[in-house]
Amino acid sequence: MADKINVLYNAMINGGWKGALVTDPMHIYYLTGFASEPHERFLGLLLVDGEEPMLIVPALDEEKARESSSVSRIITHTDTDNPYELLSRFIGSGIDSFAIEKEHVSVARYEILSTTVGARRYVDLGPVLRDMRVRKSADEVQRLKHAVRLVEDVLRDGLTHVREGMTEVELVAELEYRMKKLGADGPSFDTTVLFGTKTAMPHGEPGTKKLAPGDLLMIDMGVYANGYASDITRTFAFGSLTSELEHIYNTVLQANLAGIAAARPGVTCASVDQAARAVVEAAGYGAAFNHRVGHGLGLGIHEYPSLHGANEDPLVEGLVFTVEPGIYIAGQGGVRIEDDVLVTADGVEVLTSFPKELTILA
Repeated sequence: MADKINVLYNAMINGGWKGALVTDPMHIYYLTGFASEPHERFLGLLLVDGEEPMLIVPALDEEKARESSSVSRIITHTDTDNPYELLSRFIGSGIDSFAIEKEHVSVARYEILSTTVGARRYVDLGPVLRDMRVRKSADEVQRLKHAVRLVEDVLRDGLTHVREGMTEVELVAELEYRMKKLGADGPSFDTTVLFGTKTAMPHGEPGTKKLAPGDLLMIDMGVYANGYASDITRTFAFGSLTSELEHIYNTVLQANLAGIAAARPGVTCASVDQAARAVVEAAGYGAAFNHRVGHGLGLGIHEYPSLHGANEDPLVEGLVFTVEPGIYIAGQGGVRIEDDVLVTADGVEVLTSFPKELTILA
């Protein structure tokens, strides 16, 4: 943890910043090991040039922070305190430049900061944190692999409870119950279960639709475990499918494999998207693949980078991302197959291992 915080101190020195304030709870966990959801209360990691880091927490979280945080200087505030006065006390006023997370700080909080800290310039800390997080450490990779193993166990167990006539939300309940039962902290996003023609909606919402013979069954889910997320999508057949749906399934599978095969250090995000998309377009379904091929994965379910056809950023060793091509035909159904992939020194390692060949459940 100290090494990560030192990266921020070095950025402060190089940028000439007087201080830096981290406020995203996810980043505070990443930098200190302290996990908390403060809701409306103030939570921040304050770095000031020449001083040791300060973790500012609500008083009711003090004991937990002292137990789990690598930062030993814990500053607390009560519900009647103004935590921004603490900032001005440690930072001073009228300073030249101060770094904040611009994507996380609300306009209201920025206005308060402007009043209490009064820096002449506010710079964005986000790019520094993004570059730190994109390369996963060995420990982070192990946590991600654990989250993947858990979600695959959940999927494997949950499929044994699939039956004709059950609703989408009933299967969601089965899956999310098993997440907790098998040791996950919880879902990493709202579990998606879609039946039949509803699978043609990439972001469809589970409802009361009942499973019937001949339906496609799409499950998109993930879990959080030890702070890290997994994300997997598999599409199944409940009974025999039409020949076109089988063709669509096999096309998506080949696109998934092509995207993975194209990935290695140094190639662009765009090239991964294009490799998968070329398979879909060659089969005549290009317009039905209407989203990017994937996204970064780690502490967050959607992280940098976005793997779309215009992103020329290169893949780097340690990056974990998804490959999830899909084809969606209104009135018939849709197929998506998603894997979690780690970029290694000379290629990639596919973290997800759940079978991808077309599986008929009944």
